[in-house]
This record gives sequence, structure tokens and C-alpha cells, in this order.
Amino acid sequence: MPEHVEVQLADDVRLHVEASGPVDAEVTAVLLHGWTLDGRSWHRQLAELRERFGDRVRVVTYDARGHGRSGCMALRTATLAQLGDDLAAVLDAVAPAGPVVLVGHSMGGMTIMEYAHRHPGHFAARAAGLVFVSTTAEGHTHTVYGLSPRIARLIRLAETTGAGVLARCGAWRPPRALLRALRPSIRWMLFGDHCDPPDIRLVTSAVARATLRSIGGFRASIGAQHRLDTLAALAHLPAAALVGDRDRLTPPPCAESIAAALPATELTVCPGAGHMLMMERPAQVNAALTGVLDRVLAGAREASARP
Repeated sequence: MPEHVEVQLADDVRLHVEASGPVDAEVTAVLLHGWTLDGRSWHRQLAELRERFGDRVRVVTYDARGHGRSGCMALRTATLAQLGDDLAAVLDAVAPAGPVVLVGHSMGGMTIMEYAHRHPGHFAARAAGLVFVSTTAEGHTHTVYGLSPRIARLIRLAETTGAGVLARCGAWRPPRALLRALRPSIRWMLFGDHCDPPDIRLVTSAVARATLRSIGGFRASIGAQHRLDTLAALAHLPAAALVGDRDRLTPPPCAESIAAALPATELTVCPGAGHMLMMERPAQVNAALTGVLDRVLAGAREASARP
């Protein structure tokens, strides 16, 4: 069973963290969820990692500030920069030593990039591998929701305006009745050709646990981030990037630009899949994650065998 830990940050926000495996495992994998989601979105990867690696790999997930079972925060800290700082603090608290493989979905991938940008020394000392799932290093540059550019601009304007209103609503959470009514829209936005009913229920329940401040507050930062230059400095790390060709939020050009910045990255495009690849294509995500972990574990063994 995973251990449940609360990490108190410098601004007194408490993060809900779950970890399995020994603290002195050969490698730690940290899985970061996307915007409005929570750590449960990785449940198919957690099961695979436990079965495949056992105690060799410590696995950590946590709910970002304002999401899931973590605490709400001041609006000024609803930024990717703050999430990068939070990731550094979580590593210090629950995985203080040894190599780390960082795995990020959507906002989680952007959090990894921000951590690398803001804490280059810390990152260099800890990060040994990267997996980017349905994410971008270019803000909303490529996001057109699968629609014409003109309609996409109108949607973005409405979304940005609505986000500003939601951001001022504090720790309130979306009414579950409203989310049930919006479930078809959530399904269209986040999934591709096929969606299992349990998956849309899990996603809807995660959105219901996100504070309105986090739903609205992070929007500006997510849309504005550009970190291709940061990624280019990480080309020495084992890495993988995955995207669905039906992804309306971070379409294939987002993953392609990441792979271009990291030339050794294994790029996987999943036909018919949308934004929730961990649920829609767990076999491909698991294969990419275990592939990077295998390479990092082999490197760690080689390093320990040197005189």
C-alpha cells in the first residue's frame, strides 16, 4: 500500500503526496498530473510500475496546489513558476537522494520544464530521465481545439475571460451537478475516438475536487509559457514524448517541437487518442515510461560498478 504524506511548503500550502517503494530505491519516478486533475490519473501506470520493478523503483505522485486533496493557495501563486518550485520541495521531502525520472502529463510536463528552468543546479543533480505525455513547451501556440483558427480564437477569448472570473472564486469547487451536465463537453475536449465510462467518471470527479481558483488561476501561466530553450539544454537525458493525434489541447506539433529540442527523445503518436493518454493508451505510456526507467537503472548500475 502507498504511504500518504503531507508536504508543507514555504507558503504553508500543504500538498497531498503518495509514495510506494523504499526511500533508498535505485531510482524514484515522480508522476505529475495535468491541470484540473489529480494523482489518480496515473493509476494504470502505478500498477504497472509496482508489478514490473518492485522495490527497485520508488514511485511518487502528488496533487498539485489547489487540486485534489492538496490545499488551496493565494491567487498570486497559481503559476507554473510556483509549481516548479513545489516540485523541487517535494523531491527534497520525499525523495532526497538518488536519481529521479520525471513524468509529466499536460501541466505536469510544463511543471518539469519550469523546475529545470528555475532550479538548474537542483535539476542537474537529481533528474536522470524524462517522460512528457500530452504536453507542450510553447503555451497555447498550437492549441486550436481541433477547430478553425478563427473559432479557436473566439473560444480562447471566452476561456480566458471565464478563467479570470473563476480565479477570483477562491477555494470553492465546481458543483457536481454542473459537471455531470458538462460531461459530454469534457469527454469531447479530453478524449479521442474512444472513452471508457470509468475514465470519464474519474476525470469528472478530479475536476470536482479542483478549486475554482486553480481552474481559473493557472490559465494565464499555462498559455504564456515557452521553454524550448530550457529543453534544449537537457538533450543528454533519456527521454520520451507521447501525444494523441486527436489531442485538442496539446496536438502533435507540441510533442514534435519537444522532440526537436531533445533529439534523442523517442516520439510516439497514438492514432485515435486524445489528451488523456494514460487512460486511453496505457500500454504505450507504460512502455515509454518503463523504457526510460530501464535505461536509467542500467546507467545507475554502471555508475555503481565503477571503481
